[in-house]
Amino acid sequence: MLRASLHYQVGEFHLDLDFAADPGRTLVLVGESGSGKSTVLRLLAGLMRPGAGRIEVDGEVWCDSAAGTWVPPAERAVGYVSQDYALFPHLTVAENVGFGLRAAGRPRGEVLARTAAMLERFGLADFAERRPFQLSGGQQQRVALARALVLEPGLLLLDEPLAALDVSTRDVVRAELKRLLSGLDCITVFVTHAPMEALLFGDPIAVLEGGRLVQVGDRLTLLREPRSRYIATLLGLNLLPGRVVGRGVGEEIHLETPRGEVTVLQQVVGDDLFVVVRPDQVMLSVERPVGSARNVFAGVVEEILPEPPYGERVRVVLGPAPAFVAEISAAAATALDLGPAKSVFASFKATSISAYA
Repeated sequence: MLRASLHYQVGEFHLDLDFAADPGRTLVLVGESGSGKSTVLRLLAGLMRPGAGRIEVDGEVWCDSAAGTWVPPAERAVGYVSQDYALFPHLTVAENVGFGLRAAGRPRGEVLARTAAMLERFGLADFAERRPFQLSGGQQQRVALARALVLEPGLLLLDEPLAALDVSTRDVVRAELKRLLSGLDCITVFVTHAPMEALLFGDPIAVLEGGRLVQVGDRLTLLREPRSRYIATLLGLNLLPGRVVGRGVGEEIHLETPRGEVTVLQQVVGDDLFVVVRPDQVMLSVERPVGSARNVFAGVVEEILPEPPYGERVRVVLGPAPAFVAEISAAAATALDLGPAKSVFASFKATSISAYA
């Protein structure tokens, strides 16, 4: 098991997080650029030293600032796959895979046997004598994984492993990587900026923002109760933090949000809640509505984005910040004469939204 408490500061950026990961599972750290994902991997690998913290893998302490313990990178049982795979261009596939074993001074017979076994495991035996430039992106990724795993690490670190692939290749390689990772016994930490990759690979998923974990859970938890605008936006949801300012008759709750007051018909305990509004439940009008909708926001159109595959529906992004999205038919957008800077009202019923603590 991996247990990590990491505290690291450089300039204005401050990383401060505690997390754990189990063998045989893939912990995905997901976040935007600059959130601290790659820094976490470097700290785990020992390529950077935390200002304070502790790292323990399978009962072995690699770092403990309080006790003065520090295991250098070369002595950590870590496999590391970088974004560009970092294969040695002058070496063959077999030589790349066996590099770590040779560097560790293992006997030649052991190097050959373990390399051959790993090539067979990853379906690379037929490519053993090729150079990296003669391989596809997916084949290069398999070589990088084989090179990392041939040393039988207790911890496998994957830094945006799909980022170097073109769009046409990524879907195929994604499925293949999912299959490969599902058969590993080691602890795997996978970082990505793409929430959809996190949902596919993560078990569990940790959302990182500004150097801090804002949510950790399984994919269903993130889908049903996102606590990060980053995740909610990718999933196509409007997420608003709210504070209860009043409770009415029955289950009626009034919350103050960054976009104005919201009324929810739902029994929820607590004063600080999250409110999720599905864009397809939002109606737009150029005049303030007077119907049954309990919630109305004024906004200005910032973008109109066609929904795939045919663009028959569009996502209308309203400002000012935080952005709020409505999904309506393209015909309705035309009838309303929507365009950038157009002032509109977004309305939705109290029964069409959910709130949770």
